[in-house]
Amino acid sequence: MSEDRIRVLLVDDHTLFRSGIRSLLQSYACFEVVGEAGDGREGIRLAGQLKPHVVLLDNNMPGLSGREAARLMLEVAPATRVLMLTVSEDSEDLIESLRAGACGYLLKNIQAETLVSAIKTAAQGESVVSPQMMGKLLNGVRNAAGGASAGVASAARPPVSALPADAAELERLSPREREILQFIARGQSNKEIARALELAESTVKIHVQNMLRKLNLNSRVQAAVYAVEKGLGSHADG
Repeated sequence: MSEDRIRVLLVDDHTLFRSGIRSLLQSYACFEVVGEAGDGREGIRLAGQLKPHVVLLDNNMPGLSGREAARLMLEVAPATRVLMLTVSEDSEDLIESLRAGACGYLLKNIQAETLVSAIKTAAQGESVVSPQMMGKLLNGVRNAAGGASAGVASAARPPVSALPADAAELERLSPREREILQFIARGQSNKEIARALELAESTVKIHVQNMLRKLNLNSRVQAAVYAVEKGLGSHADG
């Protein structure tokens, strides 16, 4: 087995679904499916034993929920990246999964090539959220920041432990980086930002990387949450 393969653990209570994902990943030389589990507790055991690079984890399983399983998996395998793969479009499931430590949240109607790309992205230490769910994430944070009830506000904050507490850190950003941060806060992709600003997509990517470094953030998801909590992202921003 090649050392540079991405080791993937599948955790889903639907055998046929796991079989389909396994067949898909086995068709790529860059992946190695190291194990399968039909429930959260078995998934936790295998995560601790096998130490996969990425776990594809269903949220709605009998017994232990996926988001609770994610939290416990990361206790026994902290270097593992947990990527939720679920049918649930509920914003609370999304937010609580991120709070539990999941690095991403994908819907099961995802295209095969998009799933493959997402697993590679997760393995590289980045976060991935389905575009249709990113809007729900940001709306949840925006509502909390705008004075929602304490209970909603608490639930609306994903685990962004690297969030700077001081808004003055925005001053570290160049005008272009701040502009791009506003686009990220609206849930727009690098390609969409590049088109809007008439820049090369590679240039936008470099700006995003520099912005994350300056703000001590780990991902675009964290950057989007940070920007919304700082009041950026509306079309009225200057």
